[in-house]
Amino acid sequence: MIKTFSRFAFAAVLLASLVSAQDAVNPALRPPKGTPLAIVVFEDLQCPQCKREAPVVAQAAKTYKIPVVRHDFPLPMHNWSYQAAVIAHYFDSRSKQLGIDFRDYIFQHQPEIFPTNLQQFAQKFATDHKVDLPFVVDPQGKFAAEVNAERDLGKAIHLDHTPTIYIVSNNPKGRPFVEVKEPSSELFQMIDAMKRGE
Repeated sequence: MIKTFSRFAFAAVLLASLVSAQDAVNPALRPPKGTPLAIVVFEDLQCPQCKREAPVVAQAAKTYKIPVVRHDFPLPMHNWSYQAAVIAHYFDSRSKQLGIDFRDYIFQHQPEIFPTNLQQFAQKFATDHKVDLPFVVDPQGKFAAEVNAERDLGKAIHLDHTPTIYIVSNNPKGRPFVEVKEPSSELFQMIDAMKRGE
């Protein structure tokens, strides 16, 4: 009788600790509502490694039919990434897909971009997509505030590099999130493991 009670008590404590661990997870490391699994990326549009890993992430999302949640995390040593992120948020406000396409376009042209010609690249993208791009993109500072909020989110979970890529899950039996250190070689296998609840 005592042994049986002990097992139940142990199971209850274990379940409570799993639930509290899930509750303690930063909301940034949870999948969007209604999806069991997602990829969360903190990226810097001027970061060469972010440019290299973006197609791998996109391919994984397409293969597994899971969403990618992208956050801007411009690093202080880069001299145009913050402004590019602000412009990306402007395009997000027009349509989420437009913002995604702009980020991919910036990655594609990354080696050619400098602080002095970023606006020209943004204008060409806007023209090609038949969207107006105002001369002053963010007069009220709304988009800058969004970029700052995403950067603060990254700081709150102690990010120190880009890209930082997580697979996040709402499966109570497995880990709530895991960081992918080597996306090119690990991302697909780690998604499989998270799907299995490992």
